Amino acid sequence: MTTLSTAVIATITTLMAILSPLPLVRGLGGSATTVAVSYGSAITICGIVAGQQTQQIQCFRNGQVTTIYPGISFDSIAGGYDTICGIRSGGSSLLCWNSTFGPKRLYYDNSVPLEELSVGDYQICALTNGTREPRCWRGGSVPPPFPNGSSSFRSLSSGLGFSCGVLMNTSRLICWGSNPIASDIQNLFDNMLMGNIAVGGSHACGLNTTGVLFCRGNKNNGQLDVPSNLAYEYSGLALGANHSCAIRRLNSTVVCWGGNGSFSNNFTDGVSFESIVSGLDFICGLTTSNLSIICWGPGWSNDSSASQLPLPMTLPGPCVEATCECGIYPQSQSLCSGNGNICRPCDVAFSIPPTSPPQPPPPPTVSPPPSRRSESLTRGLLAFAIVGSIGTFSGICTIIYCLWTGVCFGHKKIHNSVQPTITGSNGPQPSNSSPMSRSSTLRRQGSRLMRRQRSGPSSKHADRAEEFSFSDLAAATNDFALENKIGAGSFGVVYKAKLSDGREVAIKRGETGAKTKKFQEKESAFDSELAFLSRLHHKHLVSLVGYCEERDERLLVYEYMKNGALYDHLHDKNNVEKSSSALNSWKMRIKVSLDAARGIEYLHNYAVPPIIHRDIKSSNILLDANWTARVSDFGLSLMGPESDRSYKPTKAAGTVGYIDPEYYGLNVLTAKSDVYGLGVVLLELLTGKRAIFKSGDNGGTPTSVVDFAVPAIMAGELVKILDCKVGRPEINEAEAVELVAYTAMHCVNLEGKERPTMADIVANLERALALCDDNSHGSISSGPISIVSE
Repeated sequence: MTTLSTAVIATITTLMAILSPLPLVRGLGGSATTVAVSYGSAITICGIVAGQQTQQIQCFRNGQVTTIYPGISFDSIAGGYDTICGIRSGGSSLLCWNSTFGPKRLYYDNSVPLEELSVGDYQICALTNGTREPRCWRGGSVPPPFPNGSSSFRSLSSGLGFSCGVLMNTSRLICWGSNPIASDIQNLFDNMLMGNIAVGGSHACGLNTTGVLFCRGNKNNGQLDVPSNLAYEYSGLALGANHSCAIRRLNSTVVCWGGNGSFSNNFTDGVSFESIVSGLDFICGLTTSNLSIICWGPGWSNDSSASQLPLPMTLPGPCVEATCECGIYPQSQSLCSGNGNICRPCDVAFSIPPTSPPQPPPPPTVSPPPSRRSESLTRGLLAFAIVGSIGTFSGICTIIYCLWTGVCFGHKKIHNSVQPTITGSNGPQPSNSSPMSRSSTLRRQGSRLMRRQRSGPSSKHADRAEEFSFSDLAAATNDFALENKIGAGSFGVVYKAKLSDGREVAIKRGETGAKTKKFQEKESAFDSELAFLSRLHHKHLVSLVGYCEERDERLLVYEYMKNGALYDHLHDKNNVEKSSSALNSWKMRIKVSLDAARGIEYLHNYAVPPIIHRDIKSSNILLDANWTARVSDFGLSLMGPESDRSYKPTKAAGTVGYIDPEYYGLNVLTAKSDVYGLGVVLLELLTGKRAIFKSGDNGGTPTSVVDFAVPAIMAGELVKILDCKVGRPEINEAEAVELVAYTAMHCVNLEGKERPTMADIVANLERALALCDDNSHGSISSGPISIVSE
């Protein structure tokens, strides 16, 4: 997917995902839902009928529809090899039918009702209501002894000859059965904190406790190759013998992978589903539009198309008398014919940053029936029209500014202060013919220009940029004495200074030199910083105090950041005070990353026109007296298109180790280039390694922190690469650090379209910070951190 939706619901922590009912998963045959498939002597599809006094089961086989036990209501059903099973309403008994629909009761106990059922090929298992202890029948062997005395499952699924479950108190995976693959699957998931699991023929897929999907096991047919894998991207799973399918949370459509590509089709494009369930080599789903059942796949029919079955309208969930914690499904009373309600699943999604402007909530995970879709569509089209109008106006403003200031004509030049930089040319380069006097003209009119360009709350800061004399700034720095030097920026050296009125500031002085090229570079960076910072005001961006322009001197005056650059705290071994700072805690590192992400998000989403920084790195993230992180140095920044658009500036710009490979190689710039740089910073925070470092382990060969960290994250070995100065995460920090690692891994994807947006990153980091303060994770094992491979 190109970008994730930024219209997301309010903050819900990952812990809530653990404690709330999880998205349904179905293995081969499936965990219990209101739709079931059976394979063997004949393919059978069953559903629990909606809109009747009795929630009976009707099945489709060999072109005929058959009603099973017309006078009995069922909560849920599941199928396997020549077997369909159902839990009666209330959970007191479990009934199963063979290929000829001959019934047999496997369980009856009013005092210990059942609430979740899973059927594989021959094994049948269920969980008891309340305690969620497993019970198994027929080919379903009893699970092995549980570690630490645990006997409760959060999730349960069965496949070909084996079953797997996620333990409630540890979130660990336990597998058992006659198929030897069971122990292999369990080992492959070892030390991972899981939320749920779905089992197939010889593989399993599941969502971990931070909402990321991964698959393990046999991969001969591509069944492990998840097409896209962002946190909370999927809300349901169904696995077959050698394929996997999932429901996308965003629009409830289905995506399948594996089966050697045989499930790649467009039969169900644009169709929303309530639930899906797999057979050996086909899949069926319950559509949202009319609650009908559609089946497709290579094993379904010879005409390679999807088929809508002649079954009546099927319930999207069981009808219950209990109170629904997360809301009631639309038209629930009608669908249940007055016998209870259908509860919406308790779900989680990306959260809205608290500092961001209010955004509309997304459509619910369970889509409304047809009568309500038209109303939603009308509102959606109206919102689209409004947003389109605003976008058009913003585009016009961008063009006017672009022509006025000359930014579009490529006057930006790469530079760097702390680390080596890259300046590349990937095509014909227009000559820089901008006259040297352009800066003076722009400066003299800067205040009025900035007033015209400002919008919203920033307009009240129109006069904050003061004009200083060179003599005043020289006096404030003791004539730019070496002992006052504190760093370097995009076009010069930075000095600590104290103004005559007592204010502590940082002064950046442009490089001095007679060469025309140097002067033009200094002019360009100076113009860019002054233009941007004069109109940008945000708590996570460094504030501009003023400027000075006299003869060849170009100076900028900033708010002083007492605790310096993030880079120095992470990598300057000679600075004892900084290396032992408050940054040696996981919570503080996550907070710093969140601060920086919010600053970048402001540039991308709320600055008008939007801005691409182009040089996000740890040395450009500064820390104030309160350890609040702020993004600095806008000398390379450009007015950018919207985040999903791109354009080609005249030269690639950035810093070695941080520059977006797609931007450097193809010269295509998008907001996702900043996302890549932030991803590298996140890896720095996790590992304590520089963006490019030399290690004695590999003979001193320069190594990228991306190449160092990403393989370890994908292999589930994050704990081996964490910065030893911080130490092993505490129990309540483990998931937070893991979530930051997932986020970083996606940020440094080689393809920009596969990287998350800044809004998504902020949401993940907010959730991670909240987890650090959550002390209710005592039931989670403190073993090695689990990391997902895509």
